Amino acid sequence: MIALIPVLAFAAVIGSGLMAGLFFVFSVCIMQALSRLPPEEGIAAMNAINVVIQNPLFLTAFLGTALLSLVLVVTALWGGEGSYLLAAGGLVYFIGTLVVTMVFNVPLNNALAAASPGQAATELWQQRYLTDWVWWNHVRTLASIASLALFVLGFARV
Repeated sequence: MIALIPVLAFAAVIGSGLMAGLFFVFSVCIMQALSRLPPEEGIAAMNAINVVIQNPLFLTAFLGTALLSLVLVVTALWGGEGSYLLAAGGLVYFIGTLVVTMVFNVPLNNALAAASPGQAATELWQQRYLTDWVWWNHVRTLASIASLALFVLGFARV
């Protein structure tokens, strides 16, 4: 198992880097652009994004990196130098990216998809989605960047 740690770490670097880029683009571009649209159009665009993003490539990168993160946390028990950095990266990714997504972002995505067009959807969009969802996306961005940095530092030492 110890011989696989560099391979797992390298894969975690790639996965966390992909997620960091995705979340960063949402934080600095996409959500700002959607917020400038009339609410009905922003809601429709976000709902469309939330449907198409659930595809095998995204899910492999997102959930695969979460699984790698847990494996790297466990392998830190047997690892040598750098393993603590890989474990820290794994914890940061798992909690700051996967858990935050499931606890905060996904419920808001589901509420937005279920909202009837009109005033209720507009209020949800403006009062919760463009504030809370975006804030939690910033958390995911920072967590995935931090995990990327920790994975790179750990990979350099294994």
